[in-house]
Amino acid sequence: MMEKKDYQYINHINSPIDLKAISRNELPAVCDDLRQFIIDEVSKNPGHLGSNLGVVELTVAIHYVFDTPHDRIIWDVGHQAYGHKILTGRRDQFYTNRQFKGLCGFPTPKESEYDSFGVGHSSTSISAALGMSVASLLKEEKNRNVVAVIGDGAMTGGLAFEGLNNASVNKNNLLIILNDNQMAIDPVQGGFTQYLVDITTSRTYNKIRFRAANLLKKMNIITDNNIQRITKFNNSVKATLSNQNNIFEGMNIRYFGPVDGHDVDGLVRIMSEIKNFKGPKVLHVITKKGKGYEPAEKSATVWHAPGKFNVETGERNTCVPNNPTPPLFQDVFGKTLLKLALSNEKIMGITPAMPSGCSMTFMQQELPDRVFDVGIAEGHAVTFSAGMAKEGLLPFCNIYSSFMQRAYDNVIHDVALQNLNVVFCLDRAGIVGSDGATHHGLFDLAYMRCIPNMTIAAPRNEIELRNLMYTAQQPDMGPFVIRYPRGKGTIVDWRQPMRALEIAKGECLKEGEDLAILTIGTMATNAQKAIEQMENEWEISVAHYDIRFLKPIDEAMLHEIGKKFKQIVTIEDGVIQGGFGSAVLEFMSEHNYTPRLKRLGIPDSFVEHGTPEELYNMLGLDAEGIAKSITDWIGCSKNLKHEKLKV
Repeated sequence: MMEKKDYQYINHINSPIDLKAISRNELPAVCDDLRQFIIDEVSKNPGHLGSNLGVVELTVAIHYVFDTPHDRIIWDVGHQAYGHKILTGRRDQFYTNRQFKGLCGFPTPKESEYDSFGVGHSSTSISAALGMSVASLLKEEKNRNVVAVIGDGAMTGGLAFEGLNNASVNKNNLLIILNDNQMAIDPVQGGFTQYLVDITTSRTYNKIRFRAANLLKKMNIITDNNIQRITKFNNSVKATLSNQNNIFEGMNIRYFGPVDGHDVDGLVRIMSEIKNFKGPKVLHVITKKGKGYEPAEKSATVWHAPGKFNVETGERNTCVPNNPTPPLFQDVFGKTLLKLALSNEKIMGITPAMPSGCSMTFMQQELPDRVFDVGIAEGHAVTFSAGMAKEGLLPFCNIYSSFMQRAYDNVIHDVALQNLNVVFCLDRAGIVGSDGATHHGLFDLAYMRCIPNMTIAAPRNEIELRNLMYTAQQPDMGPFVIRYPRGKGTIVDWRQPMRALEIAKGECLKEGEDLAILTIGTMATNAQKAIEQMENEWEISVAHYDIRFLKPIDEAMLHEIGKKFKQIVTIEDGVIQGGFGSAVLEFMSEHNYTPRLKRLGIPDSFVEHGTPEELYNMLGLDAEGIAKSITDWIGCSKNLKHEKLKV
């Protein structure tokens, strides 16, 4: 249970109605309370810290001014919504945040009516909010406000600009709050970031224009009908005075700001004044990631999601093992990429805003001119890589598995269709843990398998990952996918000499006579443990094959298996429909093999958040679950414990 501390205000706020009952001059104290609550809770139950500290005042102001949940608030990216959850009735459950069966770390309508739209990735808020705003007008809901709060790098995503473009022409009353902290997880890259910085030079102009517009409106000199013509004239004057065009006003979206995102009274005042203005509008808010907690302010990247820490000292709980432990797969990738790049000058590193998350920082530090952080723009990352490959370079494009879903058309149209040698390294494949349904990498095997020209491989351990990366940079490999999980591997001594692997060649890890288990990727580890358990308990002989390549699949090995075994089990940490098991089933059918075949993997449903161990147990994909599924399927019982399996 959550420790009940004496928070003067937060302990008494159970909904935004309670917040509105507090006097406006007390709001700074409310913000201090909320900030301390977030620090205390995240120190014990790890989650996203820096981004949530940066929007405390903004969160309080939004719920003070707007009538939620009737007014729709969409948080983008979703990991900046902790304060929102705490103020909307989930304070006493917040200790379960990101835990199995507890609160989700992102907004989800399944959890609360205050979560207007599900947001886990980024850059979706403007499009979704625009749809809601247009719908409200069509339904003649004249008193409903729709607000998109976009920040933490989300404005670098292409979808945000598509939404802006459409908002400029469709009739709507959308308010876009741009939370500008110049950060995602790592510092945001790109010209638009500098543009937002440059806009701050026009602060005086915006104050004068805002006050003048209010005065003229009260005097009935301007109306909502003629405001667009006046806005165009103002834009021309502003461009002349500031020697700079405003991209928002250039699209006829009214721009207010920039304003201090940590002045809660100022935020309440300006939101109260502009919320009922007709037409699309942008409020540009300047915030500091990690605001109010010195360690987080000084090192925003580290304190984005710091794990457990001591609130008083700022010391993070980093366990130093007595003995060497296996590395993180992402570190194996990062260090191997640097080693390969040092010997192959064609290799380039591309990542959409995740250099530290995927450990491309190793190469970035040594070879900064050959690493490109393109911002939260996965589709662009893929097509940018395709352009490089077309000119003879060898891009290693690292995108989290679930984020790659956003670039699917780019993979097909720009890479596979032209058979370009782009190496897609899909980090966080499979179950990722407490980030939950929006982040699990469960679909890549299925959605990549149907694309022509594609090589798809999954290493079962760190050494295999290195060998696959080495293989992918050999000449004329075409589009090459390597998918690997989040977290640590199993091998301490992983720095072995690398070698090229034969494409479409799997490996028999264990001979057997009664049953064949086929795995791909790191599911081999759980399968090996399950096999030991089954053979010890039931005295059956189980063969184990690591297929390694989903495409092209090892047909010679599958012919051998089809001829020998009458019972086959496939195991994968991806969706069953269309994935690895489906590929094996299709092969057996096409070649007239008739074994009983059981597919183990992710069922046709989205998987919630929790630790990987909890989720694999829930899904029956841990060693015990695999053993039980198989023995139930083949009809083992206590009566058969000492009998040979009959098939």
